[in-house]
Amino acid sequence: MQAIDKAHALASSALGSELNADECQTLAARLGLITVQAGETLVDEDEDRRTLFILARGRLCVCKSVGGIEETVYQMRPGECAGTRAFIDGTPRRAALRAEEPISVLTLEPDDFEALIDTQPRLVFKVMRAIFRITHSNLMRMNLESAEMRNYLLKSGGRY
Repeated sequence: MQAIDKAHALASSALGSELNADECQTLAARLGLITVQAGETLVDEDEDRRTLFILARGRLCVCKSVGGIEETVYQMRPGECAGTRAFIDGTPRRAALRAEEPISVLTLEPDDFEALIDTQPRLVFKVMRAIFRITHSNLMRMNLESAEMRNYLLKSGGRY
């Protein structure tokens, strides 16, 4: 795999969408970078890990155990983030993240991020606003999928 420019990957992500170049460089300096091979798990369901993940390259599956069988509930694309809830409130992971192919992932730890509060409050504000937007977008997508499933099961709201 070729090298990843963390600042560029951040700027191309949902998390860095409103950051300027200097802010991207500042935050990128605090980001980790890990690679995971196809089929490997990045984080397990119920794991107590607060890391925020930004997919820089590859495909990453969000998996949930249903009746002892692991099901893919979403496939992440580069630029998308995972772990916003755990990053903010520290609760255990609700889903596992598994690499479908070799991936590169940017990581942000809460302590590294919180260290910016005194020196870069505007950057912290922009990132928190982006986390809110990401979470809201995920919720809206899930509500739409739920409504579509309900319409399909009840044979209403369209032709099935």
